[in-house]
Amino acid sequence: MAIALPPEPNWHKLIKSGSRVFVGGTASVPYALVQHLIENSEGFSDIELVHMLALGDTRWAKEKYKRLFKANTFFIGGEAIRRAVDEGRADYTPVFLSEISSLFSDGTLALDAALVNVSPPDEFGYCSLGAAVDISMSAVRNCQQVVAQINPQVPRTAGHSYIHISEITACIEASEPLVEVSPPPIDSVAERIGQYVSMLVDDGATLQFGIGKIPSATLKYLCHHKDLGIHSEMLTDSVIELLSSGAVTNKKKTFHPGKVVTSFAIGSRKLYDLIDNNPHIEFYPSSYVNKPTNIAKNDNMIAINSALEVDLTGQVVADSLGYDFYSGIGGQVDFVTGASISKGGKPIIALPSTAKDETISRITPRISEGAGVVTSRGNVQYVVTEYGIASLKGKSIRERALELIRVAHPKFRAQLLEEVRKHYWVPHYQEKYPTDIPELGAIQLKRLNIQGETFYMRPLNPADERRLQEFFYSHTKETLRLRYNYDPKQMSREKSCNLVSVDQSADVALCIVKQDGSRITIQAVGRFYLEPVSNTCEVAFVTRETQQGKGMASRLLNQLIDIAKARGIEKMMAYVRGENKPMITIFEQANFIRKFTGDPSDIELVLDVANAK
Repeated sequence: MAIALPPEPNWHKLIKSGSRVFVGGTASVPYALVQHLIENSEGFSDIELVHMLALGDTRWAKEKYKRLFKANTFFIGGEAIRRAVDEGRADYTPVFLSEISSLFSDGTLALDAALVNVSPPDEFGYCSLGAAVDISMSAVRNCQQVVAQINPQVPRTAGHSYIHISEITACIEASEPLVEVSPPPIDSVAERIGQYVSMLVDDGATLQFGIGKIPSATLKYLCHHKDLGIHSEMLTDSVIELLSSGAVTNKKKTFHPGKVVTSFAIGSRKLYDLIDNNPHIEFYPSSYVNKPTNIAKNDNMIAINSALEVDLTGQVVADSLGYDFYSGIGGQVDFVTGASISKGGKPIIALPSTAKDETISRITPRISEGAGVVTSRGNVQYVVTEYGIASLKGKSIRERALELIRVAHPKFRAQLLEEVRKHYWVPHYQEKYPTDIPELGAIQLKRLNIQGETFYMRPLNPADERRLQEFFYSHTKETLRLRYNYDPKQMSREKSCNLVSVDQSADVALCIVKQDGSRITIQAVGRFYLEPVSNTCEVAFVTRETQQGKGMASRLLNQLIDIAKARGIEKMMAYVRGENKPMITIFEQANFIRKFTGDPSDIELVLDVANAK
């Protein structure tokens, strides 16, 4: 038996001037329904249209409708909405995505009607909200009248996406495609950011991500991971390749295992076809998906969000460019909070280091005048740019400033260090800013698998001051005597700062670190000191006692040899205590030759770099 549809809307019986009306958004705006209202709006004025991000033709925000409508958006998107907000014809209401539903349910923003785009009813009379369950379901549950556009191009999605035809007061039938958004091309900056972010993702992790170049690049580099899960407010086309690769199984998820969980989708027709009648992808309201305690039920939750700027204390600006509101809070704080309290979770802020053709640094000494903080400095754990990963959790203001300067664009690092010095966050002896090692390439971080454990090799930098001091005090007297040829008693912060503040274009200092969450410990350090007159260098390294015999020193030495060869250095010199047989063996395995000195207690070894294998 055919399901009887509700009547066509008689707008003057459904709403009145001054009503507050919700409009479904993202890629599933009911355009034909909005147009039907416009065409039957005689006598109406001052209708407030409330919505989330709305893509496509947001005609209600055009100036010619300013007497009829005033938009109130929770997320600014699209030129018409942005211009209307800038000109005061529309409002922007900042709110966490998880809490928008409470504005409807507690009467803060009481809704007279909700306009939504739904699939045709099934044989039992259930219509699906399709690709835009998000806050639409909350609006439907908390409004006076539900008016629907019955649209056969709306996909039927699994989860809590259904409303019964009996809940719909009035409807029109209109077939319209959902807005399609093609994945943006991935440039070299996004590529490098994606590589760095992927290094923070372990097998079995659960992911949240947004839309844009950086999420696309990150997901590209996760295709060889295993048993990933997805719990994300949004799905984009980037997920298609990740699902096809087999990297996503959802079986390690600890909340909704076996299922992709989301609340809306924005992408191409291919994505909308993927979610249509797919029992493995479930859509739930944002109040459920974005609830931080629900997010935290996923162990190893990785939240990947972006920003417009980050200041040197870790404050994140994400919704405004100065006084100009640009987007919205969205789900960033929800997922940063949820990932922070997840067992093994990691909240990540990823952004390019510069804007406007590298003329503006996005890592700033202070937030711009008029800009607002979306995510506080207390919430941020990782900030990733194309220059690396800054780990901020548990860091002092001075330490996090140095971490963030390290991932800023090189041409802004000196300026940023000078700016923080004005506020006494950096002591007088901290004179040098971080430099990269060009020979390591665009990615300065190398992931190492050593006897089944994950470590990272990277340049030593000023932010490692305290870590190097801890490394020194972890050594036994014997290790210190063999390394320094005497028994040093102290490693002051000033001395440690001097050792980590390296001009890597001349001398080179590398370290191998172990990272457990935000806790980073140095396991081995290798360096060479250039003697420019003779075009030679002296090389040395030291390894934490618990890691000796695992090949860390050899890895560091081989990398240093490669760098020396690329720089055209003629010879590498090493001076080792005669009793330090393991270190001598490492050098000789790298083809260093003993040089006779007449003193068996001190061994000098030499490598002809040009002929090194």
